[in-house]
Amino acid sequence: MEVVPVERGSIAQSVTVSGVVEPIRTVGVNSLLSGAVLSIHAEEGAVVAEGAVLARMDDRELQAQLAAAEASFQVAEAAWQRSERLRERQVITLPEYERDRTAYAAATAQLEQVRTRIGYATVQAPIRGVVTEKRVEAGDIVAPQTRLFTLADLSTIVVRVGVSELDVVELGVGDPVSVGLDAFAGRELSGRIRRIFPSADPTTRLVPVEVAFEGEAARLARPGFLARTTFALAGHDGVLLVPASAIVGGTGSSSVFVIEDGRAVRRTVTTGLTSLGRVEVVDGLTGAEQVVTAGNNQLRDGAQVRVMPAGGEEGPMPGDTSARSGS
Repeated sequence: MEVVPVERGSIAQSVTVSGVVEPIRTVGVNSLLSGAVLSIHAEEGAVVAEGAVLARMDDRELQAQLAAAEASFQVAEAAWQRSERLRERQVITLPEYERDRTAYAAATAQLEQVRTRIGYATVQAPIRGVVTEKRVEAGDIVAPQTRLFTLADLSTIVVRVGVSELDVVELGVGDPVSVGLDAFAGRELSGRIRRIFPSADPTTRLVPVEVAFEGEAARLARPGFLARTTFALAGHDGVLLVPASAIVGGTGSSSVFVIEDGRAVRRTVTTGLTSLGRVEVVDGLTGAEQVVTAGNNQLRDGAQVRVMPAGGEEGPMPGDTSARSGS
């Protein structure tokens, strides 16, 4: 058996949760036209600016439609201008004037529609980011809404993890977070809570918490890496601490064995935080006791023991339970 003195110190509870590193947002770039892909201008891993050309579609049919729409527009525009002059001189009726004005408006709309569709033939990046996926090659035939590229906004790198509803109440937006990456084992990196989602998952009862990487962590992390985030919860200073192995009994009936006049006396205690193998004792001890940390599950309340110095050679007394003092 081992006996250690009760300590007074500080304890801070923490919880570590793992998650996958991901960009702050991912944007899919789809084709808005059907037809052949003429050329590709970006590959996976390329950093592209907002508005950069990613691909070009075959627009020859649309160019022919544009020429027809421009011709129709010119005819409708000339007719409407002539109708305006004639209407001012009361030569034509109001219905005739409205007919030409409506035809001109329809031709204008048709021309703008074709010009817009021709613009879709040039596939551009909607955001600044990194191309994480390219699904087409030059010469492929695609339909409308076919996914062509996926872009990741790496301006902010985050990890989203699920935190217990019992622990999330201790967290707040802006709190610092310790981050570890399996790809860089042993390096302690930093992050900060970016947002805490307003509701828990109804199945797991976990609340999503988004942690944004800072400094070196933001530079080293890549989407897909496994990250281990450690959240600091409540902390107490100047409290009584005992090893977790000294606690016997379950929740609501915790106790420890203390040495009093050569006997092991069971003392009911109220525990608080637990961290790194130590338990906070809120009530039940004064701080001057020694508690049994090994063999206490076989002890009986009031059993006679002999406290021996570490490394002592004296054996237990007949019928006694021997307790060894240690740390």
